[in-house]
Amino acid sequence: MHFKHMSLLCLLSALASCSTIQKNTSSDWLLIDNFENSLSDWQSVDTQNETNPQVKNPQITVIQPEQTNSSINHYLLKKPAAEGIVGNRKALSYTKLPQAVEVGATYTFYMRINVAAFPNNHAFGLSNLSPALINKHAYDAFEPTLRVTDKTESNGFVNDGALMVKTDSGYSNIQNYTTKQSAKPLQTNTWYDVWYVVNNAAASEQGQQYDVYVKGGEFNSQTLVYKNAQFRMKREQPLIYFLANCNTGPIKKPYGNGGLRYDDLYMSEGINLSNPTQ
Repeated sequence: MHFKHMSLLCLLSALASCSTIQKNTSSDWLLIDNFENSLSDWQSVDTQNETNPQVKNPQITVIQPEQTNSSINHYLLKKPAAEGIVGNRKALSYTKLPQAVEVGATYTFYMRINVAAFPNNHAFGLSNLSPALINKHAYDAFEPTLRVTDKTESNGFVNDGALMVKTDSGYSNIQNYTTKQSAKPLQTNTWYDVWYVVNNAAASEQGQQYDVYVKGGEFNSQTLVYKNAQFRMKREQPLIYFLANCNTGPIKKPYGNGGLRYDDLYMSEGINLSNPTQ
């Protein structure tokens, strides 16, 4: 009986530990940036500037204000170039995370996004590379990656503007599991809450993958929209930067310069599906 009693206590202790992870609150979030100050902690680099005639530093990465119910909020607007300018292929912006996500760790990331306009081609997520290597590798600097685009792929497939995740075979739209269909395209000028739970364990331990939750648009409440999306490169290194990239497309077949708004970037250890802004 004593053995059974101790076993029960161990089981209850383990369940309590799991419950603690699941019920993290807004006080457990670390702020990456809410854009209420400057962009002094960000680096912006145009690493494949093919504009012709040449436009120096063509990307637009600026803080802008908006009126909310009770105050003025500030957010980041990112565009590959001003309207009418094409050929800026890799407009990178990145900032160091306040806490590295070590190999073996799980962290939840929260952010809000808002599509200023289509057509566009944006990708954002996390990197485990230094700034010099981010500049060198661009898209291949990403690990967990989210994407917003309505561009036509080289194989003729036309993206529809739904939020996308990375898979081993390319990209996939997030899903509405209730309707058993792909999620609808993101609505412009609409804020979406996005949580992505990042498992940075080794691939051999079912890591190097992430789950995504969304609230906004067709999702009236926080909803699981993709499970087990895959890291892009699976380097199995600490994740250390938040990275955003966009491009206008080639001069002959441009994608467009539609902007994407970012706000309220946070991270929290473990699985934390609370809202850090509430």
